[in-house]
Amino acid sequence: MKLTPGKINTFNLLKLPSVFFTGIRVKAIDDTSCTVSVKHRWINQNPFKSMFWAVQGMAAELTTGALMLMKIKESGKNISMLVANNNATFTKKATGRITFICTDGNKIDAAMKKAIETGEGQTIWMQSIGTNADGVEVSVFNFEWSIKVKSKK
Repeated sequence: MKLTPGKINTFNLLKLPSVFFTGIRVKAIDDTSCTVSVKHRWINQNPFKSMFWAVQGMAAELTTGALMLMKIKESGKNISMLVANNNATFTKKATGRITFICTDGNKIDAAMKKAIETGEGQTIWMQSIGTNADGVEVSVFNFEWSIKVKSKK
């Protein structure tokens, strides 16, 4: 079963309601990239009337995590994944519709191949860039994902 934006968004409603109710939605996912969108609204704003940084972080992480989940599912292997580290830079007030995109799918392929071949855990830094409706960058998030093939018991 292929991961689609609709399936991911339904999963978020059922398992990650804070993602769903803040308006975060996967718009597109393919072999190399994932696009997530969120609109600034009352429920996800900070006291300064812009989007709360944590909402931006959830949307950004979803771009990287959805790609990771898709690649793991396609591999057919039992692989664990975990965010080990992250950092962010905020360059403009986030208002209106913010779109996050990660184009690091190829990095996952290389790390998963090495993890499967060696049995050793691997780490991958992935980046998600958030832009407003005018195409102006508002934030950049970097996530270090750790993956490991689970041992059979």
